Amino acid sequence: MLTCDHYITARTLDAAFDAMGAFAGRYRLVAGATDILPWAREGRAGDVHIEALIDISKIADLNGVVIGKSRVRLGAATPFQAFLEDRALSAVLPNMRHCAIWFACDQIRASATIGGNVANASPAADGMPALLVLNAEVELALRDTGGVRRRSVPLAELVEGPSRTSIAPGEIITSFECDALPTHGGAFEKVGHRRSLVIAVACLSVAVSLDAGRKAFDDVRIAAGGIGPKAVRLAHTEALLRGAPLDAGTIAEAAELELDLVQSRSRRDYRRAVLRGFLTRALVCAAREAGADVDVLEQTLEAVDA
Repeated sequence: MLTCDHYITARTLDAAFDAMGAFAGRYRLVAGATDILPWAREGRAGDVHIEALIDISKIADLNGVVIGKSRVRLGAATPFQAFLEDRALSAVLPNMRHCAIWFACDQIRASATIGGNVANASPAADGMPALLVLNAEVELALRDTGGVRRRSVPLAELVEGPSRTSIAPGEIITSFECDALPTHGGAFEKVGHRRSLVIAVACLSVAVSLDAGRKAFDDVRIAAGGIGPKAVRLAHTEALLRGAPLDAGTIAEAAELELDLVQSRSRRDYRRAVLRGFLTRALVCAAREAGADVDVLEQTLEAVDA
């Protein structure tokens, strides 16, 4: 059982920092709070008591979406359900829509936030590969004697390993700045130990744009989670595919290129096979969404289904 003495709903950054100062070392920040009970249960015997839970989901700085020509600002308290309900948002972040479909259930998606998903730093967090594909930059806020200071750090550098980030004590994730990809198609693949409400054994996010003739890859972005201590971009695979013809041979070669990135100590061969299949199917699905001729992909689709 998880218990607390105080549940504080902060409505401004200053109120959150006040509460964090009052309960220094004895609090935990929550937004959607969907992971707090699993965190309390995992690897712990008996009851877990936290003196103060500080809810930051109502803070204005952590909410709202701003869509620009090249970048999109997402408040850290943006729920995953927003990528399914907001058509304008899903149009510029196509891979996030596919990620959200796989993310838990309707009730959890409505509460679970992108900031919380990243801050937990799970190697298998669904949001991590999807945000890496978007070249996400994370804004953090800290209050000191000079007032509230903010800094930005690439998401790839923020997460250092399982449950480890470079978030400093007293810092709050306030927002994410992501690339807008209105001409791309997106895809997301995930597998776990059960069919519903699944924690990923491995997951993959892809965004693809095509050349003017829609016969070759133009921009390709791929990131995988659950295959090592943290989610990673598949840079060599991306480089191989950019400008390459959109055909079964190219995709088959790409699917084999970086299988050595699978570092898991358990079920390594299985994860490699999963990554190979995920890459093939995700590239096909993203290319189709980007406008590829279905006939061009027929041979690859048959290979995936075989």
